[in-house]
Amino acid sequence: MRFLLASWLLPLALGIAGCNDGKGEATKKAAAPAPVSVSTVERRSVPLTITTIGNVLPIESVAVKSRIDGQIVAVHVRDGQEVRKGQPLFELDRRYLEAQLKQLEAQEARDRALLANARSLEQRYTDLQAKGFVSEEALTQARTGREAAEATVAADRAAVETARVQLSYSRIDAPISGRVGRVAMQVGTTVGANDDAALVVINRMAPINVSFAIPERLLAQVRNPPGGATLRVSVTQEGSDPSPISGRLSFIDNAVDAQTGTIRLHATFDNTDRRLWPGQFVTTTLTLAEQADALVVPAQAIQNGPNGQYVYVIKSDDTAEMRVVKVARTEGPNAVIADGVRPGERVITVGQLRVTPGAKVSVRQG
Repeated sequence: MRFLLASWLLPLALGIAGCNDGKGEATKKAAAPAPVSVSTVERRSVPLTITTIGNVLPIESVAVKSRIDGQIVAVHVRDGQEVRKGQPLFELDRRYLEAQLKQLEAQEARDRALLANARSLEQRYTDLQAKGFVSEEALTQARTGREAAEATVAADRAAVETARVQLSYSRIDAPISGRVGRVAMQVGTTVGANDDAALVVINRMAPINVSFAIPERLLAQVRNPPGGATLRVSVTQEGSDPSPISGRLSFIDNAVDAQTGTIRLHATFDNTDRRLWPGQFVTTTLTLAEQADALVVPAQAIQNGPNGQYVYVIKSDDTAEMRVVKVARTEGPNAVIADGVRPGERVITVGQLRVTPGAKVSVRQG
Protein backbone atom coordinates (compact mmCIF):
# COMPACT_ATOMS: atom_id res chain seq x y z
CA MET A 1 0.00 0.00 0.00
CA ARG A 2 2.77 2.42 0.99
CA PHE A 3 4.64 1.44 -2.17
CA LEU A 4 1.62 2.30 -4.33
CA LEU A 5 1.14 5.68 -2.57
CA ALA A 6 4.80 6.58 -3.01
CA SER A 7 4.72 5.63 -6.67
CA TRP A 8 1.69 7.90 -7.15
CA LEU A 9 3.14 10.93 -5.28
CA LEU A 10 6.53 10.85 -7.04
CA PRO A 11 5.27 11.81 -10.55
CA LEU A 12 3.03 14.45 -9.00
CA ALA A 13 5.98 16.05 -7.24
CA LEU A 14 8.05 15.95 -10.40
CA GLY A 15 5.20 17.59 -12.32
CA ILE A 16 4.87 20.38 -9.79
CA ALA A 17 8.61 20.95 -9.88
CA GLY A 18 8.51 21.04 -13.66
CA CYS A 19 5.74 23.65 -13.56
CA ASN A 20 7.71 25.74 -11.12
CA ASP A 21 10.76 25.56 -13.37
CA GLY A 22 8.63 26.67 -16.36
CA LYS A 23 7.25 29.64 -14.47
CA GLY A 24 10.75 30.59 -13.46
CA GLU A 25 11.95 30.49 -17.05
CA ALA A 26 8.96 32.55 -18.17
CA THR A 27 9.65 35.08 -15.44
CA LYS A 28 13.26 35.32 -16.53
CA LYS A 29 12.22 35.78 -20.18
CA ALA A 30 9.63 38.43 -19.27
CA ALA A 31 12.20 40.30 -17.26
CA ALA A 32 14.70 40.37 -20.17
CA PRO A 33 15.08 43.87 -21.70
CA ALA A 34 13.14 44.31 -24.94
CA PRO A 35 15.41 44.89 -27.97
CA VAL A 36 14.59 48.20 -29.67
CA SER A 37 15.96 50.63 -32.24
CA VAL A 38 16.15 54.31 -31.36
CA SER A 39 16.65 57.72 -32.93
CA THR A 40 17.66 61.03 -31.40
CA VAL A 41 15.28 64.01 -31.33
CA GLU A 42 16.92 66.88 -33.24
CA ARG A 43 16.31 70.38 -34.50
CA ARG A 44 16.81 71.13 -38.17
CA SER A 45 15.34 72.95 -41.15
CA VAL A 46 12.30 71.17 -42.57
CA PRO A 47 10.45 72.12 -45.77
CA LEU A 48 6.74 72.82 -45.67
CA THR A 49 5.36 70.80 -48.58
CA ILE A 50 2.13 69.71 -50.22
CA THR A 51 2.04 66.30 -51.89
CA THR A 52 -0.65 65.41 -54.40
CA ILE A 53 -1.19 63.55 -57.68
CA GLY A 54 -0.34 65.41 -60.86
CA ASN A 55 -0.89 64.82 -64.56
CA VAL A 56 1.82 65.40 -67.18
CA LEU A 57 0.70 67.71 -70.00
CA PRO A 58 2.58 68.91 -73.09
CA ILE A 59 3.13 72.67 -73.23
CA GLU A 60 2.14 72.52 -76.90
CA SER A 61 0.07 69.90 -78.69
CA VAL A 62 -1.00 70.32 -82.32
CA ALA A 63 -3.36 68.14 -84.35
CA VAL A 64 -2.01 68.50 -87.89
CA LYS A 65 -4.74 68.71 -90.55
CA SER A 66 -4.91 69.56 -94.24
CA ARG A 67 -6.05 73.05 -95.27
CA ILE A 68 -7.11 71.93 -98.75
CA ASP A 69 -8.71 68.95 -100.44
CA GLY A 70 -6.30 66.58 -102.09
CA GLN A 71 -4.63 63.20 -102.25
CA ILE A 72 -1.51 62.37 -100.24
CA VAL A 73 1.39 61.58 -102.57
CA ALA A 74 4.25 61.46 -100.04
CA VAL A 75 4.67 60.85 -96.29
CA HIS A 76 7.94 62.05 -94.75
CA VAL A 77 7.31 61.06 -91.12
CA ARG A 78 6.95 57.80 -89.23
CA ASP A 79 5.21 56.82 -86.01
CA GLY A 80 6.85 58.22 -82.87
CA GLN A 81 9.44 60.29 -84.71
CA GLU A 82 11.00 63.44 -83.24
CA VAL A 83 10.48 66.34 -85.68
CA ARG A 84 11.65 69.94 -85.92
CA LYS A 85 9.49 72.96 -86.64
CA GLY A 86 9.22 73.43 -90.42
CA GLN A 87 10.17 69.83 -91.24
CA PRO A 88 8.09 68.37 -94.12
CA LEU A 89 5.49 65.82 -92.98
CA PHE A 90 3.13 65.22 -95.94
CA GLU A 91 2.79 66.23 -99.59
CA LEU A 92 -0.50 66.46 -101.51
CA ASP A 93 -1.06 66.27 -105.26
CA ARG A 94 -0.34 69.80 -106.50
CA ARG A 95 -0.88 69.48 -110.26
CA TYR A 96 -4.32 71.10 -110.34
CA LEU A 97 -3.18 73.99 -108.13
CA GLU A 98 -0.10 74.56 -110.32
CA ALA A 99 -2.26 74.70 -113.45
CA GLN A 100 -4.67 77.11 -111.77
CA LEU A 101 -1.75 79.34 -110.75
CA LYS A 102 -0.39 79.42 -114.30
CA GLN A 103 -3.82 80.38 -115.64
CA LEU A 104 -4.11 83.28 -113.19
CA GLU A 105 -0.54 84.45 -113.94
CA ALA A 106 -1.39 84.51 -117.68
CA GLN A 107 -4.53 86.50 -116.98
CA GLU A 108 -2.51 88.99 -114.94
CA ALA A 109 0.04 89.34 -117.76
CA ARG A 110 -2.78 90.06 -120.24
CA ASP A 111 -4.34 92.70 -117.99
CA ARG A 112 -0.96 94.33 -117.40
CA ALA A 113 -0.61 94.73 -121.19
CA LEU A 114 -4.06 96.34 -121.30
CA LEU A 115 -3.03 98.62 -118.42
CA ALA A 116 0.08 99.74 -120.33
CA ASN A 117 -2.11 100.57 -123.35
CA ALA A 118 -4.58 102.50 -121.15
CA ARG A 119 -1.78 104.56 -119.63
CA SER A 120 -0.37 105.34 -123.07
CA LEU A 121 -3.81 106.40 -124.30
CA GLU A 122 -4.35 108.64 -121.28
CA GLN A 123 -0.97 110.33 -121.85
CA ARG A 124 -1.74 110.92 -125.52
CA TYR A 125 -5.15 112.43 -124.71
CA THR A 126 -3.55 114.62 -122.08
CA ASP A 127 -1.12 116.04 -124.65
CA LEU A 128 -3.86 116.53 -127.24
CA GLN A 129 -6.23 118.18 -124.78
CA ALA A 130 -3.50 120.68 -123.86
CA LYS A 131 -3.35 121.66 -127.56
CA GLY A 132 -7.14 121.79 -127.81
CA PHE A 133 -7.49 118.83 -130.15
CA VAL A 134 -9.67 116.65 -127.81
CA SER A 135 -12.39 117.50 -125.37
CA GLU A 136 -12.19 117.28 -121.57
CA GLU A 137 -14.78 114.51 -121.71
CA ALA A 138 -12.55 112.34 -123.94
CA LEU A 139 -9.63 112.81 -121.52
CA THR A 140 -11.85 111.83 -118.60
CA GLN A 141 -12.86 108.64 -120.37
CA ALA A 142 -9.21 107.77 -121.03
CA ARG A 143 -8.35 108.39 -117.36
CA THR A 144 -11.26 106.20 -116.25
CA GLY A 145 -10.10 103.40 -118.58
CA ARG A 146 -6.62 103.57 -117.06
CA GLU A 147 -7.98 103.41 -113.48
CA ALA A 148 -10.18 100.44 -114.36
CA ALA A 149 -7.19 98.63 -115.88
CA GLU A 150 -5.15 99.27 -112.72
CA ALA A 151 -7.96 97.84 -110.56
CA THR A 152 -8.15 94.77 -112.77
CA VAL A 153 -4.41 94.17 -112.47
CA ALA A 154 -4.62 94.57 -108.67
CA ALA A 155 -7.40 91.95 -108.56
CA ASP A 156 -5.32 89.64 -110.75
CA ARG A 157 -2.33 90.08 -108.44
CA ALA A 158 -4.46 89.15 -105.42
CA ALA A 159 -5.84 86.09 -107.20
CA VAL A 160 -2.31 84.94 -108.09
CA GLU A 161 -1.16 85.40 -104.50
CA THR A 162 -4.16 83.41 -103.24
CA ALA A 163 -3.33 80.60 -105.68
CA ARG A 164 0.28 80.58 -104.50
CA VAL A 165 -0.87 80.30 -100.88
CA GLN A 166 -3.20 77.43 -101.81
CA LEU A 167 -0.33 75.74 -103.61
CA SER A 168 1.88 76.07 -100.52
CA TYR A 169 -0.74 74.14 -98.55
CA SER A 170 0.04 71.08 -100.67
CA ARG A 171 3.14 70.63 -98.49
CA ILE A 172 2.32 70.14 -94.82
CA ASP A 173 5.18 71.04 -92.48
CA ALA A 174 5.55 70.51 -88.72
CA PRO A 175 4.11 73.59 -86.96
CA ILE A 176 6.13 72.88 -83.78
CA SER A 177 9.08 70.78 -82.69
CA GLY A 178 8.14 67.64 -80.79
CA ARG A 179 7.28 63.97 -81.03
CA VAL A 180 4.63 62.68 -83.41
CA GLY A 181 2.11 60.04 -82.45
CA ARG A 182 0.47 57.54 -84.74
CA VAL A 183 0.59 58.57 -88.42
CA ALA A 184 -3.06 58.11 -89.34
CA MET A 185 -2.89 58.82 -93.11
CA GLN A 186 -0.72 57.13 -95.72
CA VAL A 187 0.08 57.63 -99.41
CA GLY A 188 -3.04 57.48 -101.58
CA THR A 189 -5.44 58.71 -98.91
CA THR A 190 -7.72 61.56 -99.97
CA VAL A 191 -8.02 64.25 -97.31
CA GLY A 192 -10.26 67.29 -97.01
CA ALA A 193 -10.01 70.74 -95.49
CA ASN A 194 -12.97 70.01 -93.20
CA ASP A 195 -11.93 66.54 -92.02
CA ASP A 196 -12.29 65.91 -88.29
CA ALA A 197 -9.51 63.33 -88.17
CA ALA A 198 -5.97 64.67 -87.85
CA LEU A 199 -3.16 63.46 -90.09
CA VAL A 200 -0.93 63.25 -87.00
CA VAL A 201 -0.65 64.80 -83.53
CA ILE A 202 2.60 66.44 -82.39
CA ASN A 203 3.36 66.92 -78.69
CA ARG A 204 6.16 69.15 -77.50
CA MET A 205 8.16 67.02 -75.05
CA ALA A 206 10.70 69.47 -73.64
CA PRO A 207 9.99 71.50 -71.65
CA ILE A 208 6.81 69.91 -70.31
CA ASN A 209 4.12 70.74 -67.72
CA VAL A 210 2.67 68.88 -64.75
CA SER A 211 -0.85 69.92 -63.72
CA PHE A 212 -2.01 69.46 -60.12
CA ALA A 213 -4.49 70.93 -57.63
CA ILE A 214 -4.10 72.20 -54.05
CA PRO A 215 -6.65 73.28 -51.41
CA GLU A 216 -7.79 76.88 -51.77
CA ARG A 217 -6.72 77.69 -48.18
CA LEU A 218 -3.10 77.51 -49.37
CA LEU A 219 -3.59 79.96 -52.23
CA ALA A 220 -2.24 82.95 -50.29
CA GLN A 221 1.01 81.09 -49.51
CA VAL A 222 1.40 80.11 -53.15
CA ARG A 223 0.73 83.62 -54.46
CA ASN A 224 3.01 85.30 -51.91
CA PRO A 225 5.98 82.99 -51.24
CA PRO A 226 8.69 84.13 -48.78
CA GLY A 227 11.00 86.62 -50.46
CA GLY A 228 8.99 86.45 -53.69
CA ALA A 229 10.99 83.45 -54.84
CA THR A 230 9.67 81.01 -57.45
CA LEU A 231 8.28 77.96 -55.68
CA ARG A 232 10.00 74.63 -56.28
CA VAL A 233 8.09 71.54 -57.41
CA SER A 234 9.38 67.98 -57.61
CA VAL A 235 7.76 64.84 -58.99
CA THR A 236 8.38 61.11 -58.64
CA GLN A 237 7.14 58.25 -60.78
CA GLU A 238 5.83 54.93 -59.56
CA GLY A 239 7.72 51.95 -60.90
CA SER A 240 10.49 54.09 -62.36
CA ASP A 241 13.62 55.92 -61.23
CA PRO A 242 12.83 56.86 -57.59
CA SER A 243 14.93 60.03 -57.67
CA PRO A 244 12.75 63.19 -57.79
CA ILE A 245 12.63 65.42 -60.85
CA SER A 246 12.92 69.14 -60.06
CA GLY A 247 10.90 71.89 -61.68
CA ARG A 248 9.34 75.28 -60.94
CA LEU A 249 5.82 76.61 -60.46
CA SER A 250 4.81 78.39 -63.68
CA PHE A 251 1.03 78.90 -63.61
CA ILE A 252 -1.79 79.57 -61.13
CA ASP A 253 -5.33 79.24 -62.46
CA ASN A 254 -7.56 82.31 -62.39
CA ALA A 255 -10.41 80.67 -60.44
CA VAL A 256 -11.01 78.19 -57.64
CA ASP A 257 -13.06 75.10 -58.51
CA ALA A 258 -16.25 75.65 -56.52
CA GLN A 259 -17.11 71.93 -56.46
CA THR A 260 -13.79 70.66 -55.09
CA GLY A 261 -12.50 73.75 -53.28
CA THR A 262 -9.15 73.44 -55.03
CA ILE A 263 -7.16 75.56 -57.44
CA ARG A 264 -5.15 74.18 -60.33
CA LEU A 265 -1.45 74.87 -60.76
CA HIS A 266 1.13 74.02 -63.42
CA ALA A 267 4.81 73.29 -62.90
CA THR A 268 7.34 73.32 -65.75
CA PHE A 269 10.16 70.78 -66.11
CA ASP A 270 13.06 70.82 -68.58
CA ASN A 271 12.52 67.11 -69.37
CA THR A 272 15.60 66.90 -71.56
CA ASP A 273 15.97 63.24 -70.56
CA ARG A 274 12.29 62.51 -71.49
CA ARG A 275 11.52 60.97 -68.08
CA LEU A 276 8.11 62.64 -68.10
CA TRP A 277 5.57 61.58 -70.73
CA PRO A 278 2.29 63.30 -71.67
CA GLY A 279 -0.73 61.76 -69.93
CA GLN A 280 1.37 60.18 -67.18
CA PHE A 281 0.32 60.43 -63.51
CA VAL A 282 3.06 61.40 -61.04
CA THR A 283 3.39 62.18 -57.33
CA THR A 284 3.85 65.94 -57.10
CA THR A 285 5.42 67.79 -54.16
CA LEU A 286 5.16 71.58 -53.91
CA THR A 287 7.56 73.23 -51.44
CA LEU A 288 5.90 76.29 -49.90
CA ALA A 289 8.58 77.32 -47.41
CA GLU A 290 11.41 76.15 -45.14
CA GLN A 291 10.71 75.90 -41.40
CA ALA A 292 13.94 76.59 -39.58
CA ASP A 293 14.81 74.99 -36.21
CA ALA A 294 11.96 72.47 -36.29
CA LEU A 295 11.85 69.64 -33.72
CA VAL A 296 12.00 66.40 -35.72
CA VAL A 297 11.65 62.67 -34.98
CA PRO A 298 11.18 59.73 -37.38
CA ALA A 299 7.50 59.31 -38.19
CA GLN A 300 7.67 55.61 -37.27
CA ALA A 301 8.32 56.61 -33.64
CA ILE A 302 4.80 58.05 -33.35
CA GLN A 303 2.21 55.69 -31.82
CA ASN A 304 -1.54 56.15 -31.33
CA GLY A 305 -3.16 55.53 -27.95
CA PRO A 306 -6.40 56.29 -26.09
CA ASN A 307 -5.00 59.64 -24.97
CA GLY A 308 -3.71 60.60 -28.39
CA GLN A 309 -0.33 60.26 -30.04
CA TYR A 310 2.73 59.31 -28.00
CA VAL A 311 6.33 58.13 -28.20
CA TYR A 312 8.54 55.99 -25.97
CA VAL A 313 11.45 58.00 -24.61
CA ILE A 314 14.46 56.09 -23.26
CA LYS A 315 15.62 57.52 -19.96
CA SER A 316 19.19 57.52 -18.66
CA ASP A 317 18.66 54.21 -16.85
CA ASP A 318 17.54 52.51 -20.11
CA THR A 319 13.89 52.36 -19.07
CA ALA A 320 11.07 53.40 -21.40
CA GLU A 321 8.82 56.34 -20.60
CA MET A 322 5.54 56.86 -22.47
CA ARG A 323 5.38 60.52 -23.52
CA VAL A 324 2.31 62.16 -25.07
CA VAL A 325 3.33 64.40 -27.99
CA LYS A 326 1.68 66.94 -30.24
CA VAL A 327 2.52 66.32 -33.90
CA ALA A 328 2.44 69.48 -36.04
CA ARG A 329 2.71 67.65 -39.35
CA THR A 330 4.46 64.84 -41.16
CA GLU A 331 7.03 65.54 -43.87
CA GLY A 332 8.06 62.40 -45.70
CA PRO A 333 9.74 60.01 -43.22
CA ASN A 334 9.85 62.62 -40.44
CA ALA A 335 7.32 64.06 -38.00
CA VAL A 336 7.55 67.67 -36.85
CA ILE A 337 6.80 67.82 -33.10
CA ALA A 338 5.12 70.86 -31.58
CA ASP A 339 5.36 69.68 -27.94
CA GLY A 340 6.27 66.65 -25.83
CA VAL A 341 9.96 65.93 -26.36
CA ARG A 342 13.26 67.81 -26.16
CA PRO A 343 16.28 67.87 -28.45
CA GLY A 344 18.80 65.14 -27.68
CA GLU A 345 16.28 62.70 -26.18
CA ARG A 346 16.15 59.18 -27.59
CA VAL A 347 12.86 57.78 -28.88
CA ILE A 348 12.07 54.22 -29.87
CA THR A 349 11.50 53.72 -33.60
CA VAL A 350 11.34 49.90 -33.81
CA GLY A 351 10.12 47.43 -31.19
CA GLN A 352 7.39 49.50 -29.45
CA LEU A 353 5.03 46.50 -29.25
CA ARG A 354 7.42 44.73 -26.83
CA VAL A 355 7.79 47.76 -24.57
CA THR A 356 5.77 48.71 -21.50
CA PRO A 357 6.13 51.97 -19.54
CA GLY A 358 8.96 51.73 -17.04
CA ALA A 359 10.37 48.53 -18.50
CA LYS A 360 14.03 48.06 -19.33
CA VAL A 361 15.04 48.07 -23.00
CA SER A 362 18.10 46.95 -24.92
CA VAL A 363 19.18 49.31 -27.65
CA ARG A 364 20.25 47.65 -30.87
CA GLN A 365 23.42 48.96 -32.37
CA GLY A 366 23.49 50.00 -36.03
